[in-house]
Amino acid sequence: MTPIETTPEERAELAKALTDALNPLATAIRSRQSGLSTAGMWEADPVEVTLSVLAAWKVVDTEVKQLTALAAATAGSYGANYEQLGAVWGITRQGARKKWPDAVPRPAASAAGAGTALELFGGTAELTRDARSGGWAWTAEGADETRGAAEDGTWYATREEAAAHAGAFLREHVVTLP
Repeated sequence: MTPIETTPEERAELAKALTDALNPLATAIRSRQSGLSTAGMWEADPVEVTLSVLAAWKVVDTEVKQLTALAAATAGSYGANYEQLGAVWGITRQGARKKWPDAVPRPAASAAGAGTALELFGGTAELTRDARSGGWAWTAEGADETRGAAEDGTWYATREEAAAHAGAFLREHVVTLP
């Protein structure tokens, strides 16, 4: 991906929009810190006023970092790798891995979680993980040779939840001796 470039006009527009969005937060912070009403608080000591603005930028910076990590993790969940994340951010693959250590699923973890076989009550079940949603499903064959699966479109949040449903199915389909 090519580096993102902005024009001076776009940067000026962004700076104005961010400053306009920041003013209510800076005003609220200054009012709480000084005990002054929001109407007259900007007439206070310039150092205190500008420190309130800096405090508001710190809040924005923290929020932007969290939103950035969420965007990186979302891209990783859809298949982006650290090289791609780094290219977008203008850093190396290693830098991206350090900045967002959990953004991209590790290949070993994905392979280990790709599928799990269960053998219960004389039957077998296979648990599978959907790479796109991260959800789990199951298919099974009971000891009585009845086949079953999670309902169409049903993905369980964890492997354990899918295993519980598969286990319940296998328990219902045991072979009974005459």
